[in-house]
Amino acid sequence: MKVLAAVLLLLLAACTSSTPPPVRLKMLASTELADLGPVLAELRRATGVELAVEHRGTVEASRSLAGFDLAWLSTARFLRLAGAEPELASSVMTSPVVLGVKRGSRAVLGERPTWADIADRAALGQFRYGMADPRVSGGGMAALIGVATAAAGTGAPLRPEDVSCDRLQGFLAGRAFDAPDPVTEFVRRSDVDGLVAHESELLSLNASGRVSEPLEIVYPRDGIVLSDYPLMLVDPAHRDAYDRVVEWLRSPAAQQMIADRTWRRPVEPSVTRNEKLRADLGTALYFPDSSEVIDRLLLFHDRAGEGRQVVFVLDYSTSMAGARLAGLREAFASLNGFDRFYVGETVTIIRFAGTVLEERSITVRGREDLDALLAVVASEDLRDNTAIWAALERALQLARGETAVVLMTDGENNAGPSVDEFLRVGRGEVPVFPIRFGEASTAELDRVAQASGGRLVEAGAKSLLEAVREIRGCR
Repeated sequence: MKVLAAVLLLLLAACTSSTPPPVRLKMLASTELADLGPVLAELRRATGVELAVEHRGTVEASRSLAGFDLAWLSTARFLRLAGAEPELASSVMTSPVVLGVKRGSRAVLGERPTWADIADRAALGQFRYGMADPRVSGGGMAALIGVATAAAGTGAPLRPEDVSCDRLQGFLAGRAFDAPDPVTEFVRRSDVDGLVAHESELLSLNASGRVSEPLEIVYPRDGIVLSDYPLMLVDPAHRDAYDRVVEWLRSPAAQQMIADRTWRRPVEPSVTRNEKLRADLGTALYFPDSSEVIDRLLLFHDRAGEGRQVVFVLDYSTSMAGARLAGLREAFASLNGFDRFYVGETVTIIRFAGTVLEERSITVRGREDLDALLAVVASEDLRDNTAIWAALERALQLARGETAVVLMTDGENNAGPSVDEFLRVGRGEVPVFPIRFGEASTAELDRVAQASGGRLVEAGAKSLLEAVREIRGCR
C-alpha cells in the first residue's frame, strides 16, 4: 500500500507540474467584444483560464481599471494619455473605423470619397449617418479623430489648435444619432443612410441578416483610425495566466477562429483571411498625444447641431468694383468640404454702401439655399458712400443665439454714426471679425474687434478665402 501511495503521489505531482491549475480572472473589455463569447469558451477549455468579463465602452473603461486582472480594449491610447497604461500588453487583432453605406445612398458620396466629401454631403443634408457615442465608445471617438485629423491636413497627430469647431460642424450636421449600441439603433431606424463603426461591426451586421441588403464599406481615402485591441495585464500577480491566454489567442488556430467569427483582422500573418478582410486600408491616421485634443473634440461634438448664425456685412460701395468684389465672391463660392455652410446654420448677408442695400437670412436646408446666398453676393448693385457702423449696428440687431459677425470693407466710414458713437453702447455680446483691405481704417476696425471679443484680419496677410474659413470657427 505504501508503494502504491508513493506511485500515486508521483503521478499526481507529474500531472500537476505539466497541467497549470484552472484560474478565473476578472477582465474589463470593450463593448463590441461581447461577440468573443465562443472564443473565450474555447480558451477556457484549452488553457484552464476562465475570463469573467465586464463590458464597457473603451473611453469609459479607460477611466479606471481598478478591480480587474486583465483589460482588453479597442485601444490603450486613452490609458496612455492618462498615464495609466499597463506595462504589459499584446495586440491580438485589428479593425479600422470606417463607414458603412446603404446601396441607395452610395452614389451621393462619389467613387472614392474623403472625409471632406462625407462632411460636404452631410452639411448639405444629403447624407445622414449614425455613430457610437464618443463620450463612451472608442469607435465614436475614433470617428471624430479621423475627421478632425483629415480636416487639419497636417499629416501629423492632432494638436489642440488643429481641432476647429467649424471643421467638425459640417460633418456632425449629418449625424442622425450617437448611441451606446449604434448597430442596434441603425437597424431600428429607416431614416439613416450609413453608419460609422469598426469594419468588424459592419461586416458582422452584413452577415447577420438583420439588414435587408448589405452595407457597402467605404474606406475614406484620406485615412482611417485603426484599433489594435491589446490584451493588457492589470494585476502582475497573474502574469503566468496572462502569458497562457496571450499565447493561445495569438496561435494560428485561435487567430483563424477570431477572424472567422468576429470579422476582425488577425495579427498572425499566416492566417487565411476572408476576401472582405483584404481590402486596402490606405493611410492610418495618427492618434492624438494630448488629452486636451480629446477634450476639445468632445466639447465641439456636444455643441454641434446648435442653431448657429454667421452674419456677413459686405461693403458694396463703388470702390469695391473689380478685383476686391471678385475676391469676395470667390471666397463664398469656395466654401465647401469641411468649410461648407451646414444644414441648420443660419447665414445672414447684409450688403451696404451709404445705407443698407439688402439683407437676406437663410437657414441652410440644402444646396438650393447655398445657391440663393451666392445669388445675393453676385449682385452688381454698387452705390456711393460707406456707412460701416450703421450696417454693423443692423447686423447686431439681427443676431440670435450663438452668432459671429464678419465685416468686409475697403473704405473709410463717411455716412451714418461714427465709430465712437457706435462703441458708446457695450459691444461684447457678439464677436465681430473685420476683414480689412484697401483704405479701411485699421485703428477703427481693430477697436471694434477688440471691444467685441473678435479679431482684425488683414486680407493682404493671407487670402480672403483663408480669412473667411478661419473666422467661421466656433467660440
